[in-house]
Amino acid sequence: MSPWLRADSRELSAASSGWNWPPYIIFPLIAAALLYAVGIVRTQRRSHRIQSLPVAFFVAGWLSLLLALDSPIHEISEQLFWVHMTQHEILMLISAPLLVLSRPAAPFLWALPESWRAPVAGIARLSFIRRTWLMVSAPIAAWLLSAIALWAWHAPRLFVAALDSDLAHAAQHLSFLGTAILFWWALFHNHAGRLGYGGAILYVFTTAIHTSVLGAWLTFSPQVWYAPYTNTAPLWHLSAIQDQQLGGLIMWVPAGTLLTVVALILLGKWITHSQTRWEYSQTAALIRASQGAAE
Repeated sequence: MSPWLRADSRELSAASSGWNWPPYIIFPLIAAALLYAVGIVRTQRRSHRIQSLPVAFFVAGWLSLLLALDSPIHEISEQLFWVHMTQHEILMLISAPLLVLSRPAAPFLWALPESWRAPVAGIARLSFIRRTWLMVSAPIAAWLLSAIALWAWHAPRLFVAALDSDLAHAAQHLSFLGTAILFWWALFHNHAGRLGYGGAILYVFTTAIHTSVLGAWLTFSPQVWYAPYTNTAPLWHLSAIQDQQLGGLIMWVPAGTLLTVVALILLGKWITHSQTRWEYSQTAALIRASQGAAE
């Protein structure tokens, strides 16, 4: 069992009041920040134009990862299910889309020594790597992988395993973040291509539906799904079922609302795009008609 589940309330309160700075979380985060900063500086020195918005997206995404993985949220998530759900929502709905919008691949490449850049870029161009990326980043694959990760890790046996094992917990977070990055990448970079606006709306809306279904199931279930929280939730003056209901609501309402808003934004863009194309076609028809009359 996790040491958090064996501690008394005084130990829990003291330990959850600060930041732990575990090396396996902090070192990758610091390395990513340094690589990105070096890449941006080198790009600027080469007189390439630096866009401030992607940099702001990266900083916000990086800070959200730090908040989710190292702040007291991380430790309290092993004591309260609703905090665990909040942590997951930060990873999937805040960190992932911000990191995708920041487009960090180019700065990371520029951060490498000059002699390494061409070989690393060459690896990315290998046919096997390209085929694999095209396969997993295809909209249907990205949608399916993110849905599988969400539902599988909320199965009681796997979820409790993540509470009992740091390795399983890390695998849970990596799968949530990784599949969410694939999901948002397919949406942001493929909605005008393989997806189209109509496909993008369906892509997001169906995700909102199955996420809300899981959240509602957790909220209205008469049984506690995750037994370890029966020992820790009362330390925070909540019953395990109340804790589960709060977690289900967090997955159901905020997440479902955000995804629905994204779908509505895409719908608005689709309408605007369709209107522009219609106006263009009407203008082109008038020009052709006037040219025919002149002849």
